[in-house]
Amino acid sequence: MKTVAVLAALDTKGQEAQFLGQIISARGYRCLYVDVGVLADPELKSVDIVSSADVARAGGVELADLRRSRDKALAMQAMTHGAAVIAAKLFAAKQLDAAIGIGGGAGTVIASSAMRALPIGIPKVIVSTLAAGDTGPYVGTKDLTLMYSVVDVAGLNRVLSRILANAAGAIIGMLETEVPDRAELPLIAASMFGNTTRCVDQARRILEQEGFEVLVFHATGTGGRTMESLIGDGYISGVLDVTTTEWADELCGGVLSAGPQRLDAAARAGVPQVVSPGCLDMVNFWAPDTVPLRYRGRQLYHWNPNVTLMRTDVAENRELGRIFAKKVNQSAGPVTVLLPLGGISQLDCAGEPFFSPEADQALFDAIREGLRPDIRVIELPDNINEPAFAERAAAELLRLMRSKSCANAARAH
Repeated sequence: MKTVAVLAALDTKGQEAQFLGQIISARGYRCLYVDVGVLADPELKSVDIVSSADVARAGGVELADLRRSRDKALAMQAMTHGAAVIAAKLFAAKQLDAAIGIGGGAGTVIASSAMRALPIGIPKVIVSTLAAGDTGPYVGTKDLTLMYSVVDVAGLNRVLSRILANAAGAIIGMLETEVPDRAELPLIAASMFGNTTRCVDQARRILEQEGFEVLVFHATGTGGRTMESLIGDGYISGVLDVTTTEWADELCGGVLSAGPQRLDAAARAGVPQVVSPGCLDMVNFWAPDTVPLRYRGRQLYHWNPNVTLMRTDVAENRELGRIFAKKVNQSAGPVTVLLPLGGISQLDCAGEPFFSPEADQALFDAIREGLRPDIRVIELPDNINEPAFAERAAAELLRLMRSKSCANAARAH
C-alpha cells in the first residue's frame, strides 16, 4: 500500500486535512498525517500521525518550549526545518510515496520545505492561499504543484471542498500514472534560451544519436538553479553549458538571475563540461515600465510584451568575462571553453540589434586573460547558432566524456 503524507497544522486545519485524507484513503492509499501545528493537540482520532512534538524535535526544539515561549519566528523556523527532516527520513525509510499539504502563509512555507526535501518525481501538491502570487520561494527547484485555494483554508464550504477534492484527485492521479518504460541512458544537461535554441537543438540531436539523454534547462534563473542542483546531486554525466546568460542578470540586477552559485556545480564535481558565454549580451526585465530608471537610456529590445532585453555594454562584458573565467577555473574535471566570435546570441550578429563587436571583444579578452593556462579554449568564427558551432560543441563534449571514461577505466585496473 502506497503512503501519502498529509502535511497540515492539525490544530487549525484538522477538518480540512481529514477531508483530504478521506478521499485519498477511499482510493486505497494509506494517509500519514504530519502535524506541523504548535498551538494545540489535534482533534483527529484513529489516524496515523507524526506528531507536532516529533516535528519540533526534528527541528531542534521541544514542542513544550515552543508553546511556552510563544515566539512565532522560532516556531516557524523549527517546524519548517523539522518538516523537511521528517519528510526526508520517511522517504529514506520507504514510508512515503507522495505528499500533499494545505495552508495559508505559514502552512505553505512549512509544507513546501518538506516537499523540497523529496526527490524529483515524487508527487507533491499544496493547496495554498499563496499559489496565485510569486511562487518561486516555495517551489525552488523541485516539481511541486501549487493549487490556489481561492478562499482561505478556514473551514469546509462548497468552494474549498471542491478544490480540496480536486487536489486529492490530482495526487491520486499522479500516484496511479505509470511512466512508460524507456531506456535509462546517461544524462547530459544543457542550458538554453530563446536566443540559443537553434544551437542547443542541433547539439541535442547529435548527442542523442550517440546514446545520451539530454535534459535541456531554460536559463530563466530557476532553470539554472535546477540544473546546478541535479549536477551537484550526481545525476549528470556531462554538461553543455552554452547559455550562461543568467550571470548577466546577476551582475546587472535583471529578473532571471540564478544566483552567485551559477557555474559552480559541474566545476566542483569534476563533471566533463563544454562552456560558452551564450547570451551574456542581454539582461532580462519584464514589461518596459519595469526597467530600472538607471537603464532607461540603454539599448533595449522588446522580446515580447512581457519581456524587455537590455544589451550589456563593454564594461559589463569585461566584468562578465572575468567572472566566467573565475568560475571555469574551479573545474576539477575536463572542461573546454568555446568562443563564438561571430556573436553570442541570435540578436548578436551583423544586422541584428545587439550586434556589438566591441562588447564581445571585451568579453572574449577577459575570458582569455582570466582562464587557467591548462584550460582548452576553442575559438570559432561562427555565431553561436550556426550549425558548425553546435556540431563542434557536441563533438567536444563527447570527446571529454570519453576521455574521462577511459581514464576512469584505467584507474579501475
